[in-house]
Amino acid sequence: MTDQSTPRPMVQATSLPGVHEGYMPGFGNDFETEALPGALPQGMNSPQKCNYGLYGEQLSGTAFTAHPPERTWTYRIRPSVKHSTRYTKIDLPYWKSAPNVVEDVTSLGQYRWDPVPHTEEPLTWLTGMRTMTTAGDVNTQVGMASHIYLVTESMVDAYFYSADSELLIVPQEGRLRFATELGIIDLAPKEIAIIPRGLLYRVEVLEGPARGFVCENYGQKFALPGRGPIGANCMANRRDFKTPVAAYEDRDAPSTVTIKWCGQFHVTEIGHSPLDVVAWHGNYAPCKYDLETYCPVGSILFDHPDPSIFTVLTAPSGVEGTANIDFVLFRERWMVAENTFRPPWYHKNIMSELMGNIYGQYDAKPQGFVPGGMSLHNMMLPHGPDRNAFEGASNANLGPDKLDNTMSFMFETRFPQHLTRFAATEAPLQDDYIDCWSDIEKKFDGTPGAK
Repeated sequence: MTDQSTPRPMVQATSLPGVHEGYMPGFGNDFETEALPGALPQGMNSPQKCNYGLYGEQLSGTAFTAHPPERTWTYRIRPSVKHSTRYTKIDLPYWKSAPNVVEDVTSLGQYRWDPVPHTEEPLTWLTGMRTMTTAGDVNTQVGMASHIYLVTESMVDAYFYSADSELLIVPQEGRLRFATELGIIDLAPKEIAIIPRGLLYRVEVLEGPARGFVCENYGQKFALPGRGPIGANCMANRRDFKTPVAAYEDRDAPSTVTIKWCGQFHVTEIGHSPLDVVAWHGNYAPCKYDLETYCPVGSILFDHPDPSIFTVLTAPSGVEGTANIDFVLFRERWMVAENTFRPPWYHKNIMSELMGNIYGQYDAKPQGFVPGGMSLHNMMLPHGPDRNAFEGASNANLGPDKLDNTMSFMFETRFPQHLTRFAATEAPLQDDYIDCWSDIEKKFDGTPGAK
């Protein structure tokens, strides 16, 4: 990989209480941060005149009457209406939105892909996005899409935001910088980032080429799951999420802003950088999270709990207990259950499961599911261990065993996931994946007590 770091001269807040290396800890907190002293009004949101000649503006991530409301007050060099002129529709042919049902593509099946390879083509965050599946309807704000990104080039004087969706970003290789209106997030493998709906940003390559996964969430935003009887600790802890401090650019240069709106892309031309928020406060902000701080829980006597115990984040739906999306992490952990088949058992369920491999081996599929690869098991389709995994787990010595060098994840949704044409015809689909169960043996013996 090559170092392609070209950081912009953004003025960033420093020496604030609770700040470590440009980030503030917490998830869903009411944060406040300023890059210039006194830029943030105290005791009110909209003074008659803001310090430094700034403009006060609110970014609302929920309806005004939602409970709790999610919004952030920004104090910026120009109001964002100055970042928006007449729009021209453009085409990003590989970035698709639901509904996207392709007539001659069959989404009914168990599918697995090798990593989508890099090419010699220069690709930015926008041109390098490759949609694999879509689910639900972007216009009614339910469901999701899953993507692979391939990025080799930084966005230069170019910016983007999605009016459709919140983005959950899962790097697999390379390092990216997300220079957002509310601050800077540097992102590497074993981390994730959440970019809220409507937040404007630019993506730069710090080390490339970069590849990873994106879950585009059309519905209610991601939250931490309720732990129930698990209690107050373990899984993902709020303090391990990091939100950037204020950072801004005051720079005049011909620039473009691309907007994703109702599944379509439009571009507008402006004469300056729109990353001009000098101070802000609120609870609607981007964040990053180190997946190595996720504390898994599991069975300490017998049986394999449902994979929901590994939920990092959940985006709720209108049906209680049934998520629009769950983001689930399978990382290193100890296996100690007695007299138990320890890998995930054979099953089919109402949820559709798209998995990606960040590094290492996945215990239910030790062969073929490689880092950078992904698999899809759609709703009510059976899946589970291949023959070798089943035989190995059925005959293993069941002492304490450390499942090591592994990190995979799942985007799980209550909606069926439809393949895009790219996923069906251009991505490196493993045509023989369905055969991984073909050599499972019939072991039935009607003799009483036989195993």
